[in-house]
Formats: sequence, C-alpha cells, structure tokens
Amino acid sequence: MGQAVAAAIEREADLTLAGVWARQTDIDAIVNAADVVIDFSLPEATATVLEAVLRHGKPLVCGVSGLDDRMVDRLDQTAARIPVVYDRNMSLGIAVLERAVRDAAATLGPDFAIEISETHHQHKKDAPSGTALKLGEAIAEERGESGTGSVHFEVERRGEVPGDHEVIMQSASERLTFAHSVTTRQVFADGAIRAARWVVSQAPGRYQMRDVLFGR
Repeated sequence: MGQAVAAAIEREADLTLAGVWARQTDIDAIVNAADVVIDFSLPEATATVLEAVLRHGKPLVCGVSGLDDRMVDRLDQTAARIPVVYDRNMSLGIAVLERAVRDAAATLGPDFAIEISETHHQHKKDAPSGTALKLGEAIAEERGESGTGSVHFEVERRGEVPGDHEVIMQSASERLTFAHSVTTRQVFADGAIRAARWVVSQAPGRYQMRDVLFGR
C-alpha cells in the first residue's frame, strides 16, 4: 500500500511526498517534514507511528487492519491530542455502503434477517474481514444491539480477489441487497489521500471515513 499511496501523491499537483518510513530510516525526520502522516504499515509498527505523530503534533490517517483493542485504545489516546482518521477500509464506496446499511437497518428493524458475505484473496488472514465486521457493527448499533450476534457472516478466500462485500436483508416477503466490489487496491490509497486533505483542518478527535465524506 505504501507504493500505491506514494504514486497517488505524485499524481496530485498540490501534494508533495515528504518521505517514506522504513525500519532503517529516521521516522522523526519524515514526520517533522510532513503536514499529515498516512499509515498503512503493520499492527506491530503502529505504536511507533503514534509516538512520532504525537511528538511532532501531526494529523494522522491510519488504515492499518488487524489492530487489537489495546492498540485502538492507543489510537483514542492519540486522538485526544491530534486529529486522527482511522478506518478499517479507506474506500469511499464502503463509507457510502455503511451509511446505506445503517439507514436500512434502522428503518427495517429486527424482522429482517441480515447476512454479510465477503470474498477476499487467498492470502488474507483475518476472517471475517475488518470491513465485514465494520458493517456488522454499524447494523448492530442502529438496531440497538450490543454485538453482532444477530448478523450472519459468510467468508470465502480464493484467488487474488481484492475485496467483495454483500449485505443481504431479508424478511419472509422481500429481499434487499447491497454490494460493493474493489477492482484495484488503489481505491484505498485514493481514499487515504482524500482523508489526508480533510483531516489537516480538523480538531483533535478520532474520525472515520464516513466523517470525511458526510461530516459528523
């Protein structure tokens, strides 16, 4: 993803890449030179990124998947001091899909059974995907449920599929389907760039892509 983000920045006339952090480079020099930091690293590196953006007071866009509860708490602590956009999926389409299924779940109520199916490449380790869980949590929240127990998840891993998600809401008499497909992982880089443009003018807090698109 780092290469995709760098390529996306290069295509924007008003943006300049301050640097790319690797383990052998000086993260402080890169963060200090930047107006905003985009993190698509690995969960074990995110703590280092959080420490650096705090030291230099720089806004952060974080698209790292697989963060545990402890690291999400660290994100919240960081967001108390600087603006942070954190989302398990940076796609603009997924943000729109989340809004749509929220509205549908709140309107249709508990009489509709809900299934979320997702297909990803065979190398993906987490299942269900972070995006599927994100959608399930959004639905549960709108239904006033404390967990995603009422949502059924179907998972498939095959080939090199970048990511397909489908949300089905069904009653005894009708069926409503929402679907989103990714054709290239560039979509996540493009979403991160949009989030970076937005977050630089925000107050401290933890935001999601739906905030970037629709506001709070």
